[in-house]
Amino acid sequence: QVQLVESGGGLVQPGGSLRLPCTAPGYTLAYYSVGWFRQAPGKEREGVSCIRGTDDAIYYADSVKGRFTIARDNAKNTVYLEMNHLKTEDTAVYYCTVPFYTTPQTCTQGEYWGQGTQVTVSS
Repeated sequence: QVQLVESGGGLVQPGGSLRLPCTAPGYTLAYYSVGWFRQAPGKEREGVSCIRGTDDAIYYADSVKGRFTIARDNAKNTVYLEMNHLKTEDTAVYYCTVPFYTTPQTCTQGEYWGQGTQVTVSS
């Protein structure tokens, strides 16, 4: 069982920024693909960004391209989702996972999930 832990969520105004870390105590994230998904109230969970374990190839959803950045810090065993120019439609619970499959064009959901962190974009 892989334990994933997200944090960094909060309330931010439109146009603001947040950085969400995903860690995995006892599990070396550097060797694996890691993905960020989000779920807004009444909507299905959707992929936001994923980074592949073998070569760090990255997927971004069209809705976040140019605004969000995914990156590893292997020294800290952490994968970050840097979110800039936030919009009200980015409001959701954000989860990290180890996706079964990811390419620059797609990212699948994984078996293991963190508890999620709430991001609210509102004025």
